[in-house]
Amino acid sequence: MNPLTQLGIELPSLSYLIGSVIFGLVGLVAWRHGRRTERPVVKWSGLALMLYPYAVSETWMLWAIGAILCAWLWIQWND
Repeated sequence: MNPLTQLGIELPSLSYLIGSVIFGLVGLVAWRHGRRTERPVVKWSGLALMLYPYAVSETWMLWAIGAILCAWLWIQWND
């Protein structure tokens, strides 16, 4: 048996880890772009994309919230 399981620690799935990295990188790009162009909505949307995976534990919620935030960011980026 896995020693981490005995301690009550469960590792996230591969799709969760991939989603966290993807949304974190998109958030970093958006945050830097928003800071450089002085667009606060883009900057704070990027920060939200970088930080929300720490508050979400379900994989489907990670992908759903990430898709919604990316759509919001796309709309704000093109304004």
